[in-house]
Parts: sequence; structure tokens; C-alpha cells
Amino acid sequence: MKLPSHLTVEGGHLHIGGRDIVDLAETYGTPLYVTDLDRIVGNFKRFTSALTAHYPAVQVLFAAKANGNLAVMRALAEQGAGADVFSSGELELALQAGMQPDRLLFNGSSKSPADLALAVETGVRVSVDSIDELRQLEAAAAEAGKSVEIAFRVNPALEVPTHPKIATGLKTSKFGIPAEEIVGAYAEALACEHIDPAGIHCHIGSQILEVEPFARAAAVMVEVAKEVTNLGAEIRFLDVGGGLGIPYHHDTDAAPTPEEYAAAVMPVFLQGIRDAGIDPALWVEPGRWLVGDSSVLVARVNSVKRAHRTFVNVDAGFNLLVRPAMYDSYHEVVVANKADRPADGTYTIAGPICETGDLLAQDRDLPAPEAGDLVAVLDAGAYGFAMSSQYNSRPRCAEVAVRGGKHALMRRAEDLGDVTAAMQEPAWQD
Repeated sequence: MKLPSHLTVEGGHLHIGGRDIVDLAETYGTPLYVTDLDRIVGNFKRFTSALTAHYPAVQVLFAAKANGNLAVMRALAEQGAGADVFSSGELELALQAGMQPDRLLFNGSSKSPADLALAVETGVRVSVDSIDELRQLEAAAAEAGKSVEIAFRVNPALEVPTHPKIATGLKTSKFGIPAEEIVGAYAEALACEHIDPAGIHCHIGSQILEVEPFARAAAVMVEVAKEVTNLGAEIRFLDVGGGLGIPYHHDTDAAPTPEEYAAAVMPVFLQGIRDAGIDPALWVEPGRWLVGDSSVLVARVNSVKRAHRTFVNVDAGFNLLVRPAMYDSYHEVVVANKADRPADGTYTIAGPICETGDLLAQDRDLPAPEAGDLVAVLDAGAYGFAMSSQYNSRPRCAEVAVRGGKHALMRRAEDLGDVTAAMQEPAWQD
């Protein structure tokens, strides 16, 4: 298997960011997420450089839903990143991480009154998803005696090559306002006393392995920007979202690079803004591309069982990485303490959860795993811990950060007290 540069094999052990995964597992226990912060910073710099080579006014927003650990967000904030946030919790975390309010976009199709009030209070831009939300936001801003800068989220009605559960720009999607209705929405926003309409926003989906859909989305967006400009409004930023995929199949996936993404999108964007006579900032929202390959989930083998398949039963399941069960997603796996040995059989990695679908990897050619061995699930940095749960009353695992040759906890492992912490005893059970 071809490994990315931050993953190496030394002395038969898999290393991440120069640190021995076997040693880390012995130090912190398993299951364990290990994240290379240097890899995230390098990915951010590369993505940003690919776009600014074409146009200087670029702001990269991290899609915070992909990985909400504060250490990750702080590492990105230090590089000047903003964030696309989808809840009040993500907004608060982004601010705690040191991200500037003017580099945040509060996104979402179902914001509560409390969400809107927090957006007004903190002074972040809001991606408005409906006319109803626009009117509620105007009322919230009026009550606070403030003005709030907004974009409208555009539904571009585009089919994209990805899993249907993560295709967000379809005509049938719950997200956004149809492109043909944006001018009318802008007209209403311009009439509001406490709303400052400043941009447009879209997002077409996640884990997209072709650049052509992003170019099509950019074409829709610049045409909408031109129509809004003709209305007399000012487009100060244009957010084309994220969604660039990564190669989960390391030997076969042909995932586009940021440079290829920029080569497809930027000519469309630049021609469009020239035609419209505007010079807005370009905002983009990568999540998976920044953090996906930065992390591995390390699990210890509990037992091996030969049935209709040979099951390798490990101590991590879809409670910690739900993507294989939810999306039929593929992740490469490595027996971390036998990383230099050739495969000698076909194995299925099964978790400890009481569900038939709790399979992390099916029918993989591996060196024979034994009880006590360590299995590393690769490319687990996006939508891994972020989508984890306490199902089966299993406390969530620790997360460890690696950077500059050092390692440290960035989240402690939970215990049963964390599982029961919010539970209360009804009075009649006294």
C-alpha cells in the first residue's frame, strides 16, 4: 500500500508524524485517535497557496463539523484560518480556538432563535437559508440594536458524484434557496434595517473526486452574483463551499489535488467577477481535505474468529468511527506492529458493538492478526471522533496530538462517569 508522507514504517511499526504508533498505544491505551497536527497545517498551507496563486483575496474556512477538537482548530487559527460553523457549539469552539469573528460563517438550515441571537451578539456573518430565517434574524438584530452581515445560501440544483447522503447541492436538498429566487431574497434583505447583505454561499457536497462539479457550481454562483449586482447590491464575498475528496483507497483512488481544483474553479470565478464588474473575496470551506488523512484510529485485537469469514475482533467499532456503517465507506487498515510483513490471509475487522453492521473493514489482505496486535484505521481525521457516540454505554476514547516530534493528549478518554454525568434520578425513584 502506498502511504502518505507523514505515515512511515520503521522497525516493523507504523509511525505517524515520526512517532511510533505502537509506543503511543502503550502510553495512552486503546482505542486511540492519533492526529498529526503538522500534517493539518501543511494541508492548509497547500490549499491556500493553490488558490492565492490565482487570486489574492482568498479566505479559507475550516469546515468545523469535520473535526471539532480545539487543538485542531487552534493549529488552523494560528495559520489564519476561519471556520464554517453549523451550530452555536461550533461557533463557541471556533472563538475559543482564537479564530476571528469576521472569518466565521454561521451556516445551517435550521437555526434556533438562540443560534440567531448568538450570531448577532458575536458579530459573525450568517449564511441565511430561508426567507423565514431572514425575518427572524432581522427581528433578533433589531432587538439587540445591532446590524448583522449575511450571505444567502444558494441551492444550485447540481447533481454530483458522491454518496447521496452527503450531496448537499441537489435540487431536492434541504439546504439553501433556489438560485432563481436569490435576487428576490436579496431585495427583501436590502429593505431590512438591521441586515447587511454582503455575499452568497453554496456547498454542493462532500468527498467529491472530480473537479468539474466545482467549476459548474462556481459558474452558477458568479451568474447569481451578477444578477444581484445588477439589483444594486454589493457582493463583498462569494463562498463556494468545500467538498474536495481524499483518496481513501490509497492505491487506486485518483483524488484531485488543490492545484487541480484551483485550475478548474479559478478561471470560472475570475471570468465571472470580471463580467459582473466586482472584486469580492473568495471564501472556500475545506474540511475533509485539511484533516482527513491526519489521523489514525488505533484499536487492539481482542480475538480472532474463523467462521464464514475470519473476523478480527477489535476494541473500536462504529461508536468511534461510524463512516463504514453509515456510508459503506472504505478505510485502509494496517496491522501497526506488523507493518512490514506481507499479507498471508484475508480478514474482516469487526468492532465490539451489538450490531451486525459493526464492521470497520471487510475482506482485507493482511499479515495474520493475533490477540494483542494493533490495527490502525487510516484517514480517520474527518467525521471520525466528530461523529462518535456512547452507544452500548461505551465511553469514548482519548485523542492524542503529534507535532514537531512531541505528543500529548488533546482529549482524555472518557469513563463511565462521563456516560452517566448528565443522567438524573426521577424523584419517584428515590
